[in-house]
Amino acid sequence: MTGARGHLVYFSSGSGNTARLVEKLGLPATRLPLSAAAPVPLVTEPFVLVTPTYADGEGRGAVAKPVIAFLNLAANRALLRGVIAGGNRNFGATFALAGEVIATKCNVPLLYRFELAGTETDIARIRSGLDQYWGTQCLTPA
Repeated sequence: MTGARGHLVYFSSGSGNTARLVEKLGLPATRLPLSAAAPVPLVTEPFVLVTPTYADGEGRGAVAKPVIAFLNLAANRALLRGVIAGGNRNFGATFALAGEVIATKCNVPLLYRFELAGTETDIARIRSGLDQYWGTQCLTPA
């Protein structure tokens, strides 16, 4: 186990916004491949997923295909403990929609939403929130 804070798994597109946020968090993290056709990592410990949103104007396609491929593995899904979602507020109702979709489908909490690569305030809030969240969670599989 990586300690009281648990582990992060994240997807970041070529823009690198989510990768920059995760890097600033300074927590143990596994990056998902850019392509859904690439080998899917298998996690072995509880984790929080950090993902951007890629919805069209109607909300379709919110969850990136590599994230779907990762969560389609039952063993990975069983260790998911929460979601942190990114997006762009310019897209209104679809802002951070991927987090809502994943939280609902996987029955885990949507822990936080951030815009683009996040701000220093977002980083501080996410770190603090994860410390509190992991401190209250049973880190063994449900």
